[in-house]
Amino acid sequence: MDNQGSKCSAQAVALAFIGGAVAGVVAGLLLAPQSGEETRRALRGMQEGRGRSSGEGEGSPSALDESIERGKHFLAEKKADVEAAFKAGREAMKEKVDKCCS
Repeated sequence: MDNQGSKCSAQAVALAFIGGAVAGVVAGLLLAPQSGEETRRALRGMQEGRGRSSGEGEGSPSALDESIERGKHFLAEKKADVEAAFKAGREAMKEKVDKCCS
């Protein structure tokens, strides 16, 4: 009977490892859909296109402030998504461990 407890524990550890790996892959895909260099190039292109169309220069403080605010908002949304996914994964893992070991 004691052996079953250790097997359950090993299963729970394996399940936790797999769940963590899946959560990491999902977070990686959500937060990094393209390489850093591609992202920087796209941001520069957006900034340059904006400066020309609005008549403002490349270093316009208002355009820069707006871009920073949009970036902060985007990061806050993604952070909330990742936290929710992490919490759901933790709850699912706890349920599996409880079901397995009780």
